[in-house]
Amino acid sequence: MSHDAVTLHGLHLTSSPSVTDLAFVVGHGFTNHVRKPFVLRVLERFARHGGVVALDFRGHGRSHGLSTVGNDEVHDLAAGVSLARDLGYRRVVTVGFSMGASIALRHAALHDERPAAVAAVSTPSRWWVRDTVAMRRVHWLLEQPHGRLAARALGVRLGPPWRITPPSPLEVVHRIAPTPLLIVHGEEDHYFGPAHARALHRAAGGGGELWLEPRIRHAESAMTPALVDRIATWLDHRSTDEGSR
Repeated sequence: MSHDAVTLHGLHLTSSPSVTDLAFVVGHGFTNHVRKPFVLRVLERFARHGGVVALDFRGHGRSHGLSTVGNDEVHDLAAGVSLARDLGYRRVVTVGFSMGASIALRHAALHDERPAAVAAVSTPSRWWVRDTVAMRRVHWLLEQPHGRLAARALGVRLGPPWRITPPSPLEVVHRIAPTPLLIVHGEEDHYFGPAHARALHRAAGGGGELWLEPRIRHAESAMTPALVDRIATWLDHRSTDEGSR
């Protein structure tokens, strides 16, 4: 259950007996959930490197509540981090994809209990992005009555529009340091162009690492096993027992 009493569902994948102290808390993208085949493939690949805790964000999959498209979902990611620690993992890192990446950044910047390290994959840097055809379709889902019905058909139960705009990732990313930060973005991302990743890297003030990946598009569906392995290895090496407390 989240801090604001939303019941969440997800999964816990255990790793090999030789990797017992590291957990990846993974946040999925908008309209996704942990049982989607391409999401599950990513989670199972992370599980080769450590335990995995992945919860459906509110309004998605089997979780209760209504989606706020990244605002209140910070509580959901925090619940996943708390669960991983309750399960006994000493090093807890977060990794998010698309909407989940913006949530991971805002959680690492604003929450009292920080992860040991954080990776943001295919993240927007700011809100109200309409620069691409794909994002104009997303805004149709969010803003038009027929779009909101279509979102429900896609498995997303939307809450009301924001009354107060939350701080964007670009506005808070500088607060993540000294927590290790990795920003991963496909050069062919058709939702958010690589300029979003570059802007976040600059705003982090040298406190993060940037990977621009050739021939990679957007979020979970674009992940290759090799790229997941590289992200997992980076998080493993940058995390520490002290940082996970």
